Amino acid sequence: MSQLRTTKAGLVACGIICVFIFLYFRNPGPEEAEEEPTHPAVVDCGFYPDELCSALFDGKKAAPQIAQFCNSPHNSEVLAHLHTPRNCSRMARRLHFISRPLSAEEGNFSLAYVIHAHEELAMFVRILRAIYAPQNVYCIHIDEKAPKKFKSAVQTFVDCFGNVFLSSKTQKVAHDNLRRLQAEIDCLRDLVHSPFQWHYVMNLCGQEFPIKTNKEIIRYIRTRWRGKNITPGVVPPLNTKPKTGRSSPKPSPNENSYTSPNTRFKQKPPHNLTIYSGSAYYALTREFVGFVLTDPRAKDMLQWSKDIHSPEQHYWVTLNRLKGAPGATPDAGWEGHIRATKRRTEAGDGHKGCTGHDAQTTCVYGLGDLPRLIRLPAFFTTLEPSTDPLVAVCLERWHRLKALQQAEVPPEPHWPFPQQSHFSGQSHH
Repeated sequence: MSQLRTTKAGLVACGIICVFIFLYFRNPGPEEAEEEPTHPAVVDCGFYPDELCSALFDGKKAAPQIAQFCNSPHNSEVLAHLHTPRNCSRMARRLHFISRPLSAEEGNFSLAYVIHAHEELAMFVRILRAIYAPQNVYCIHIDEKAPKKFKSAVQTFVDCFGNVFLSSKTQKVAHDNLRRLQAEIDCLRDLVHSPFQWHYVMNLCGQEFPIKTNKEIIRYIRTRWRGKNITPGVVPPLNTKPKTGRSSPKPSPNENSYTSPNTRFKQKPPHNLTIYSGSAYYALTREFVGFVLTDPRAKDMLQWSKDIHSPEQHYWVTLNRLKGAPGATPDAGWEGHIRATKRRTEAGDGHKGCTGHDAQTTCVYGLGDLPRLIRLPAFFTTLEPSTDPLVAVCLERWHRLKALQQAEVPPEPHWPFPQQSHFSGQSHH
C-alpha cells in the first residue's frame, strides 16, 4: 500500500481525544479567550485513516514520518484548558462512550476496575472509554503527587458518570513500595462498600489498554475460572528464593518467568505463610476481596509487606494460594492471561523479538508488534502513546470495531468512531 509512505491528505484531521477534551472541558473567560495562545501539540494530534491501521495489522510498515505524525499533547498544555464540562451527556456522546450493555451476558455480569491515574489525561480518557460499560464500576486512584489541575480535571470528568468515582484515599504511589498496594486496597474497600453488585475486579496502571473486549473477558472468566481468582505466580525457584533481610529492587517479572525483586526479606512471613511471587495484576472475586479486607492473615501480611520491595508481586498470589480462601487456587502457577508481557531477549515464540523499546528490559510494544498483539490471549497490554502514538490509535479503533461486531443490541449512532478515507480525506459514519 503506497499510501503508507506518504503523509498526504487524510492524516490532518484532529484526533478524537485531543479535540473533544479541548472543546468540552474548556470554558475560558473573555480575557483568557483573547490572550491564550494555540498549542500546536493539541491541534496536531490526529487520528488516522482506517486503511492505514488495517495495513499495520496486516504487517505492512509505515514510514517513520507517519508513525511520528501524531504527537501526544503535553499534559500541562491540555490541563490548562480543563474546566467544568458544559453538558455531560453531550460530552459522553462526542467521546463515543458506550451507553448501555452490548449483550444480556454482559449486563448480567458486572466487572469492577481499580485504575491508577498519574498525569496522562488523554490516555486515561482513552482507557476508560475502551473498558467502559454502564453496568461496570470504576474506582480511580489519583497519585497524590499528581498536579492539582490534573486532579481537578479527572474529578470533573468522572463526575459525569454515576459508576465512576475517585478513591476515598490517596497515596504517593511508588512502584517498589507499599503505597501502590495500599492504594489498591483502599479502592477495593470503596468498591465493596459501593452499591454496585460487581462479580470480579481487575487493576490497571495508567498506560494499559485492552486487547480483549468486555464480552471476551467475561466469557473467559466464566468458562475457564468459574468463581476462581486469577493471580499468576509461583513459589520462587531455589536459586532465587528470598531469604531474610532487604535488597535493591530488580525488574518486575513477566507473566511466565520469575525475577525476584527481593533477594532477602527482613522478617519471616506471618502465620508461617509460604511466599509466592508473580504478577502484580489480577482478576479477583468479590468474595475474595472481602476476605482480603477482613482476614487476620491478610492484614498481617500487609503489615509485613511494608519492609519489602514491590509487595504487590507477592501479596495477591500468596493469599490466593491459601486453602479455604474464597476462590483460591492453591495449585495454580502462571495460568491466567491478564497481561501481555514480553522480555526483549525472549525467543522461539514465532516472532522476531520486539519492535518497540525496552522498559527495564521488558518490551513496550511497537507498530511492528500489532499483528501479533491482537492475537495474544491476554486481556491487556502496556502502551506508551508519547513514544508510539499510532499503536494506541489503531489498537483503539480495532478494539471498538470488534466490540460492536460482537454486540447483540442495535448500536447507538455515537458508538462507532468516525471512519476516515485516506483517499477522500473525509469523515463519515
